[in-house]
Amino acid sequence: MSAPATPYYLIDEQKLVRNLERIRQVREQAGAKSLLALKCFSTWCVFDLMREYMDGTTSSSLYEAKLGKETFGKETHAYSVAYPPEEVEELKSFADKIIFNSVSQLKRYQKVVAGMNIGIRINPGVSYSHFDLADPARRFSRLGVSDKKALQEIAPLIRGAMFHFNCENDNFDQLSETLDLLGKRYRKLLQQLEWISLGGGIFFTKDGYPLDRFCDKLKSFSDTHGLQIYLEPGEAAITRSTELVTTVLDVVKNRRTIAIVDASIEPHMLDLLIYRLEAQIAHPGPGQHPVTIAGRSCLAGDVFCTTRLSRVPKAGDTIRIADAAGYTMVKKNWFNGLPMPAIAVRRLDNTIETIRTFSYDDYKKSLS
Repeated sequence: MSAPATPYYLIDEQKLVRNLERIRQVREQAGAKSLLALKCFSTWCVFDLMREYMDGTTSSSLYEAKLGKETFGKETHAYSVAYPPEEVEELKSFADKIIFNSVSQLKRYQKVVAGMNIGIRINPGVSYSHFDLADPARRFSRLGVSDKKALQEIAPLIRGAMFHFNCENDNFDQLSETLDLLGKRYRKLLQQLEWISLGGGIFFTKDGYPLDRFCDKLKSFSDTHGLQIYLEPGEAAITRSTELVTTVLDVVKNRRTIAIVDASIEPHMLDLLIYRLEAQIAHPGPGQHPVTIAGRSCLAGDVFCTTRLSRVPKAGDTIRIADAAGYTMVKKNWFNGLPMPAIAVRRLDNTIETIRTFSYDDYKKSLS
């Protein structure tokens, strides 16, 4: 098999396994289960591999929950900021756990989900995030319950709780201190529960992260409070596993060299635009030549990054954009009517399999 025409996302299973082995280590040493956060990565063509290392999926909507159940299996956790009635009715037929975001929603549906394994999201008022946009405890946050008295009143109705308070947190000491705070602040409630989820955003698969200390901390917390701990890795599960492979279409100059590729930041790597981040380039390698890598849309700010490369690109060259798995394929769109990147996988045996290509008909059918 050969790679598709550019642009395409290339998922490398060998690189995925590096993250998954660390996830399995946490399960074995700490007893913590890991659920793939589908809001970050839902590309189910690699779920057969990920299923060997992870315990299920967690979702933010009915569709994500259904996808997790159908393509991943194992445990299926359902969460939503707000459920309409028809979604709760459907979720109760297959979800293993349903987590409510508010006391009002829990009370509204408590008869519908009676007998199920129910959880509540708690907003502890502390968080770790580099961006206010993604901060779960930002001012006036609607995410989770902050009223301790209200939580205690509904304790008989729930068996678990979710504390999702991190975003790309690679600071173990900060995480450890926050866990101590949660243990003290919610001790009485925790003693009444069977499980807690610490949500996602904990970057424990990062190179150099003190994984043994992390495992010890989780196991200590679990033993102290008698709880099954769940983690919800999204980015941590797929980081550094995928590239967006592009071809240079043109090179122009306007006080600097600008290489225009056949992909675009807004439809293909939207988080870079939202958070004003710069892409990392996997190929060509770094060097002394200053180059701006730009997309082909009409958006003036369609710029992946400005960097220094080992050579000045020319039309026809390949540029590979690194770390292109998280919040990309789940957010890709048809802005400017640009061709959507194909999805390909480099399997463990190094063969490349083209999973899906997209055509004009897909674009047309997405509209009406």
